[in-house]
Amino acid sequence: MSAEFVCLTLIASRSLRDELLDYLSEQRDLVSGFTASDAAGHGPEVRLQTSAERVKGHADELMVRTILKVQGATELLERLKAAFAGSRIVYWIMPVSEFGVIDVSNG
Repeated sequence: MSAEFVCLTLIASRSLRDELLDYLSEQRDLVSGFTASDAAGHGPEVRLQTSAERVKGHADELMVRTILKVQGATELLERLKAAFAGSRIVYWIMPVSEFGVIDVSNG
Protein backbone atom coordinates (compact mmCIF):
# COMPACT_ATOMS: atom_id res chain seq x y z
CA MET A 1 0.00 0.00 0.00
CA SER A 2 1.43 3.37 -0.94
CA ALA A 3 0.33 6.76 0.30
CA GLU A 4 -0.95 9.33 -2.15
CA PHE A 5 1.03 12.03 -0.35
CA VAL A 6 4.45 11.94 1.26
CA CYS A 7 6.46 14.33 3.39
CA LEU A 8 9.91 15.03 2.00
CA THR A 9 12.28 16.28 4.69
CA LEU A 10 15.60 17.89 3.78
CA ILE A 11 18.41 18.68 6.22
CA ALA A 12 21.10 21.03 4.91
CA SER A 13 23.85 23.24 6.20
CA ARG A 14 22.51 26.67 7.11
CA SER A 15 25.04 28.11 4.67
CA LEU A 16 22.80 26.68 1.90
CA ARG A 17 19.65 28.33 3.30
CA ASP A 18 19.06 31.06 0.71
CA GLU A 19 20.15 28.95 -2.26
CA LEU A 20 18.03 25.95 -1.26
CA LEU A 21 14.92 27.96 -0.39
CA ASP A 22 15.19 29.93 -3.64
CA TYR A 23 15.61 26.70 -5.58
CA LEU A 24 12.57 25.09 -3.97
CA SER A 25 10.51 28.24 -4.61
CA GLU A 26 11.37 27.94 -8.31
CA GLN A 27 10.07 24.34 -8.52
CA ARG A 28 6.45 25.48 -8.78
CA ASP A 29 5.41 22.50 -10.91
CA LEU A 30 6.19 20.17 -7.98
CA VAL A 31 6.33 22.24 -4.78
CA SER A 32 3.23 24.18 -3.78
CA GLY A 33 4.77 25.26 -0.48
CA PHE A 34 7.15 24.21 2.24
CA THR A 35 8.10 24.88 5.83
CA ALA A 36 11.66 25.75 6.83
CA SER A 37 13.11 25.89 10.31
CA ASP A 38 16.48 25.94 12.00
CA ALA A 39 17.80 22.65 13.36
CA ALA A 40 20.77 21.41 15.38
CA GLY A 41 22.61 18.50 13.77
CA HIS A 42 24.18 15.86 16.01
CA GLY A 43 25.98 12.61 15.25
CA PRO A 44 29.24 11.11 14.03
CA GLU A 45 28.56 12.01 10.38
CA VAL A 46 27.72 15.66 11.11
CA ARG A 47 30.47 18.11 10.14
CA LEU A 48 31.07 20.93 12.61
CA GLN A 49 32.26 23.62 10.20
CA THR A 50 32.78 26.66 12.42
CA SER A 51 34.46 27.24 15.76
CA ALA A 52 31.05 28.24 17.18
CA GLU A 53 29.61 24.88 16.12
CA ARG A 54 32.55 23.04 17.70
CA VAL A 55 31.99 24.91 20.98
CA LYS A 56 28.23 24.21 20.92
CA GLY A 57 28.79 20.59 19.88
CA HIS A 58 26.28 20.63 17.05
CA ALA A 59 25.99 21.86 13.47
CA ASP A 60 23.67 24.74 12.61
CA GLU A 61 21.38 23.26 10.00
CA LEU A 62 18.23 23.99 8.06
CA MET A 63 15.25 21.61 8.00
CA VAL A 64 12.76 21.88 5.15
CA ARG A 65 9.55 19.87 4.88
CA THR A 66 7.16 19.72 1.98
CA ILE A 67 4.10 17.57 1.27
CA LEU A 68 3.74 16.33 -2.27
CA LYS A 69 2.63 13.32 -4.28
CA VAL A 70 4.96 10.31 -4.41
CA GLN A 71 5.99 10.89 -8.04
CA GLY A 72 6.61 14.57 -7.33
CA ALA A 73 8.93 13.67 -4.45
CA THR A 74 10.89 11.33 -6.71
CA GLU A 75 11.21 14.00 -9.40
CA LEU A 76 12.19 16.71 -6.92
CA LEU A 77 14.88 14.48 -5.42
CA GLU A 78 16.36 13.86 -8.86
CA ARG A 79 16.48 17.61 -9.49
CA LEU A 80 18.02 18.29 -6.06
CA LYS A 81 20.68 15.61 -6.62
CA ALA A 82 21.70 17.33 -9.85
CA ALA A 83 21.51 20.91 -8.56
CA PHE A 84 23.15 20.28 -5.16
CA ALA A 85 25.62 17.49 -5.95
CA GLY A 86 28.23 17.22 -3.21
CA SER A 87 26.27 19.36 -0.75
CA ARG A 88 25.61 16.51 1.73
CA ILE A 89 21.91 17.33 2.00
CA VAL A 90 20.26 14.59 4.05
CA TYR A 91 16.72 13.59 3.11
CA TRP A 92 13.98 11.16 3.95
CA ILE A 93 10.45 10.51 2.74
CA MET A 94 7.57 9.46 4.97
CA PRO A 95 4.00 8.57 4.00
CA VAL A 96 1.27 11.04 4.93
CA SER A 97 -2.02 9.42 5.86
CA GLU A 98 -4.00 12.64 5.57
CA PHE A 99 -3.28 16.16 4.31
CA GLY A 100 -5.47 19.24 4.22
CA VAL A 101 -6.10 22.75 5.47
CA ILE A 102 -8.38 23.70 8.34
CA ASP A 103 -10.25 26.74 7.10
CA VAL A 104 -12.78 28.90 8.96
CA SER A 105 -15.13 28.79 5.97
CA ASN A 106 -15.20 24.97 6.11
CA GLY A 107 -16.83 25.05 9.56
